[in-house]
Amino acid sequence: MALAFGGIAQVIAGMFEFKKGNTFGFTAFISYGAFWWTWALFTIFFKGETAPAFIGWYLCAWGMFSLMMFVATLTKPKVLSGIFFCLTLTFFALGIGDGMENHSIVHIGGCLGLVTALGAFYLAAAEVINESFGRTVLPVGERK
Repeated sequence: MALAFGGIAQVIAGMFEFKKGNTFGFTAFISYGAFWWTWALFTIFFKGETAPAFIGWYLCAWGMFSLMMFVATLTKPKVLSGIFFCLTLTFFALGIGDGMENHSIVHIGGCLGLVTALGAFYLAAAEVINESFGRTVLPVGERK
């Protein structure tokens, strides 16, 4: 899943966003696609051989990137902002939990990741359904 859906599919989506001239979509899809590739390869080749502190710092670095992307969403639909807010919290919780080897914090990060995924699923459904019907069926909180 990380290589195929998380990695390849997001990179392909990013290339389409580039073609449309959508800098935000391009940056987000390419970056998180690359994250999933690195995470999958990291897990395949180095699982159990890496210091928890390294994993924690790596995930927190993605938390910082996600924070930057969250700020960029403040002019975009509110659902998208909510997704990136939750994603930022997810990366920081996972990074802190893994870095400190605190499984309770990692569990919180996992729950935040599920909330992020549900938000992303809702936004994807809203975009497809709203376009199909030619009107807003599922609101996304457009900003004016």
